[in-house]
Amino acid sequence: MKNKNYYAVIMAGGIGSRFWPMSTEEYPKQFHDMLGVGSSLLQKTFARFHNLIPSENIFISTNTRYKSLVKQQLKKITDQQLLLEPAMRNTAPCILYAALKIYHQNPDAIMIIAPSDHWIDDETRFINNVEACFKACQEAPILMTMGILPNSPNTGYGYIQFENSTNAIKKVKNFTEKPDLEMAKIFIKSGDYLWNAGIFIWSAKAIIEAFSNLLPELHALFYKGMACYNTDKEADFITSNYQKAQNISIDYGIMESSKNVFVLPVDFGWNDLGTWNSLYQKLPKQAQENAVINAKTIFREASGNLVRTTKNKLVVIQGLNDFIVVEKEGVLLICPRSKEQDIKQIVAQVKQNKLE
Repeated sequence: MKNKNYYAVIMAGGIGSRFWPMSTEEYPKQFHDMLGVGSSLLQKTFARFHNLIPSENIFISTNTRYKSLVKQQLKKITDQQLLLEPAMRNTAPCILYAALKIYHQNPDAIMIIAPSDHWIDDETRFINNVEACFKACQEAPILMTMGILPNSPNTGYGYIQFENSTNAIKKVKNFTEKPDLEMAKIFIKSGDYLWNAGIFIWSAKAIIEAFSNLLPELHALFYKGMACYNTDKEADFITSNYQKAQNISIDYGIMESSKNVFVLPVDFGWNDLGTWNSLYQKLPKQAQENAVINAKTIFREASGNLVRTTKNKLVVIQGLNDFIVVEKEGVLLICPRSKEQDIKQIVAQVKQNKLE
């Protein structure tokens, strides 16, 4: 029987512009079947948590405009499980909103906050790690995160430094923003740094207290709606007050300033699927290291390419190496994999020229 005190909040409000043209403001990447496995990233994340957490205790935090998309993909979810943000205000406000709503429902709640668009290979190990964190947060008023054991000096992630000890769960020394390559190499060599995956675990009571101490104005703004949460007055309160919230991340606003932060080093085959290159790394490869989703392909003197098209599109590529080729409903992107960081600028140019 699943523990009624266990809760999850899935963060599903991002746009995922680095996955253009697949991911758009109208239909972001978390609602797509990015790896061609038969379910979207959001559906996979929900199903993963449902292995441990009662389905009615899994909440979705997203922008108001994506309400219908969430309900289409998670047909059994109720409106009470939707945390709809009428304005984009970073992660701290929506996490405080979730914590207060859940605490109002169950003061003994232990909750995990996780992105909707990450990929996890070993789901059994992941759930075992989550349960270990839940138990630690039941026993003490600590704030926890999961740190990914790094396998390369990646400059695309933030890092967590921990204090060495014999305990499985380590005390956090500090958080570091995305480093340059030389600094990342130093981190990896030291052996006491982990990648920051943006997954957090705590009791609702402990995180609300942290907001009260560290972000008192934000806490006061949302706490005044306590009587409204889980009633028919909740939506009106959020609509009237959410845009007044400070635009601040949970990392900067709470985690970096708290003294009771702990981390569990984990290794469950994690990928944040933040870019086309990260997707390429997860996909099975054909001959010459080409990765294909949906398309029928012929490669001639072509290697290291990622091709994604609408279903059964015939694509013939000759003499092209290490490129991203993505076709979607009248849009075709052809970009070197080494230049994928330019995609955000490409999207801006498309919007500026009103081409899409």
